[in-house]
Amino acid sequence: MIGKSIRLERIFDRKSKRTVIVPMDHGVAMGPIAGLENMEKAIGDIAEGGADAVLMHKGMVVQGHRGYGIDVGLIVHLSGGTPLSPDPNSRVLVTSVKEAIRLGADAVSVHINIGAESESMMVQNLGFAAEECAEFGMPLLAMMYARGNKIEDEFNVKYIKHVARIGAELGADIIKTVYTGDKESFNEVIDGCPVPVVIAGGPKMNSEEDLLKMIEDAIDCGARGVSIGRNVFQASNRIELTKKICRIVHGR
Repeated sequence: MIGKSIRLERIFDRKSKRTVIVPMDHGVAMGPIAGLENMEKAIGDIAEGGADAVLMHKGMVVQGHRGYGIDVGLIVHLSGGTPLSPDPNSRVLVTSVKEAIRLGADAVSVHINIGAESESMMVQNLGFAAEECAEFGMPLLAMMYARGNKIEDEFNVKYIKHVARIGAELGADIIKTVYTGDKESFNEVIDGCPVPVVIAGGPKMNSEEDLLKMIEDAIDCGARGVSIGRNVFQASNRIELTKKICRIVHGR
């Protein structure tokens, strides 16, 4: 579909065919955490660093997506949930593709925790969101994680290659999931997923070097980019770190 292709070109660099996404949707689950107190400044810094897109909830779009006059791709997150819930792994739809279009989004995203008590509802939401995205030519990024009572290790390749495939099977255009820890196992994830995979950053890492090495290894395996939040927007110099990540991802 031409509309979806045009929007994907706003998310993926035309030369490298890869993307650097910085999610900033943490306020719903974690409140005004460090780095996101001033959304306009945060978005402006990330855009100045060269990121291809930022990801946020609908209410934050008007609070600074065009911060400092710097343009950057916009992904509107459709899912929400908090750790205060009886099921902290549950995510429900809190807005629609139509609302994302009204806000000027280049793509939308949903969060799915496979293994959670509410897995069936989240899987259903993914399928329905994919249908709505197909109708309006809107790219869909699926955040696919393995989290729940039966999940022994959420980084285990047997889970990660499964959740990535679920996202692709149900119509997502981009899969966001965790890096499995080594190239050999992550190659299995890439080989089993027919749509682009970008890696998550997860909790704050011990060092910038560890973060950059993980990104480099994932790109070597065939990952099409990153979708990393806290490790970027909480960095001591997030503009420079974003530039470094872009150099690795885009091969510059």
